[in-house]
Amino acid sequence: MTRRQRMNVYFEPGLLKQVEALAERRKVSKSAVIEAAVLSLVSGEDDERRDAALSKRLDRLGRRIDDVDEAVAVLGEAFALYTHAWMMRQLPIPANENEAAKDRGAKMYARFNEVLVRRLVKGQRFLNERVRDVAGRKEPDTGT
Repeated sequence: MTRRQRMNVYFEPGLLKQVEALAERRKVSKSAVIEAAVLSLVSGEDDERRDAALSKRLDRLGRRIDDVDEAVAVLGEAFALYTHAWMMRQLPIPANENEAAKDRGAKMYARFNEVLVRRLVKGQRFLNERVRDVAGRKEPDTGT
């Protein structure tokens, strides 16, 4: 049987109170609490548990980001199809002008895409512009 060696350590009063409270709750000595904490730190158990928990969280976040990415792609495609269909069928067109209207719709859609790409490259976003518009407006003073 190995004999334990004595070691004197100093703690801040608040930390010592926490150690004493934990020892009292678990019905063990303060030395046992300190020994368990040091053993956990030295063995690296906490690091492995923390790494596993972090990895699990990152995996979950990665899956959520993939879901959001897919949803944005679907919304983008849906909006593009809707815009294309709307531009092609905006007004009733006489049968003899159908081909010219399709050409005009295709040109309008191509122009729409050019404008969209240009706005995205510049970093312009509709919602950001609306926020700036609202922030720039001053509410009239009603005097109440």
